[in-house]
Amino acid sequence: MRLLIADKLHPRAVEELRALPLDVIYEPEITKETLESSKLAGVGILVVRSKEVTRKAIESAKTLNLIVRAGAETSTIDVKAASERGIYVSNCPGKNASAVAELVFGMLLAIDRRIPDAVASLRAGKWERQEYGKAEGILGKTIGIAGLGAIGREVAARAKAFGLHPVGWSRSLTHARASELGIGYSSSIEELAAKSDILTLHLALNDRTRQIASKRVFDAMPKRAIFLNLARPDLVDYAAMTDAMKERGLRVGIDVIPNEPRGKREVSPELFTSAAASATGGFLYATPHIAASTDQGQLAIATETVRVIRSFLLEGTVPNVVNVTNLSTARFQMVIRMLDKVGTLANVLAVIKRHGINVEEVTNTVFDGGSASCAKLRVVSRPSEACMHEIRAFEEVLHVDIVQLPNLA
Repeated sequence: MRLLIADKLHPRAVEELRALPLDVIYEPEITKETLESSKLAGVGILVVRSKEVTRKAIESAKTLNLIVRAGAETSTIDVKAASERGIYVSNCPGKNASAVAELVFGMLLAIDRRIPDAVASLRAGKWERQEYGKAEGILGKTIGIAGLGAIGREVAARAKAFGLHPVGWSRSLTHARASELGIGYSSSIEELAAKSDILTLHLALNDRTRQIASKRVFDAMPKRAIFLNLARPDLVDYAAMTDAMKERGLRVGIDVIPNEPRGKREVSPELFTSAAASATGGFLYATPHIAASTDQGQLAIATETVRVIRSFLLEGTVPNVVNVTNLSTARFQMVIRMLDKVGTLANVLAVIKRHGINVEEVTNTVFDGGSASCAKLRVVSRPSEACMHEIRAFEEVLHVDIVQLPNLA
């Protein structure tokens, strides 16, 4: 099987993948357009990081079985198109959590102490100790964490070491879960904002979270609060954020910006000219989408990518798969004990097909000695007595049972 790695991946992972029964092609400079044209011909597994995988690319990839995103989420992949063609989509959730959490606190301290400007001043030959000695400090302040996934939990753990009081909010967070994590609870993001001297976003982007950091959220925050977004640019209403910087002295740190340049080395300075960093007014610091980009973080993601591919090849399972349904319409399970002979299961399936019964899941276990096996077939409708009689008539079939499954829909 051919594996195409279409983004940069840690060299150790590439080396491990070459040890598997795969023809590995490593071409990290491939473009989205190339994937759409001809590059996926004959490819069985595709690994991407930031590369977009469009419907056009997926529909042209006749031999593709698995797409692995070497990172969290799958927003750059048309998962619906993959599902329609029976292609697994997997990712590597939580593996960059420590790296992102580290940058959260690097950004937080840089904002409070205005470290980038202090360094720039000193490099320019100035000694402005009085100016850059003005800092509030963060001990004892409340940090609001919106999103309690792997990254949010890592932020909460580190916050305690800094003497901060972590408070959380997410749609799935309960009082009990917040207590387990040792953090405070908020029932809404507006309530969280009102409590937060520091508010940091760690949410996935979807229709409910798009521009969730709105004017209402910024208005609820205390004056001179710190706001951090190292997650997704579209979580933020940037016009409202800019107004809060000017009117409420909001201090901002971001690692993602709207319309990030792809393949370019320049970016519009519009966001960064609104206010100079000062001890009294609002300002913005930013980094160029580097939160997950530590050697440790990239190696962890690459190692997980290898695990997913190895499991798919050697065990037939796909860890972290995102597009396999958990709600089956199967209502009955056929349990068929039979001799482990060539064609036995095929004969059973042919009978089921002839009776118009749709099979949703099949598992087959072979017993010690290799003489007998047990197949479990999850089916949508109950097989008729005629169907059962045909299956029992096969000499190789030892026994057939029908089990009604609970309705979990």
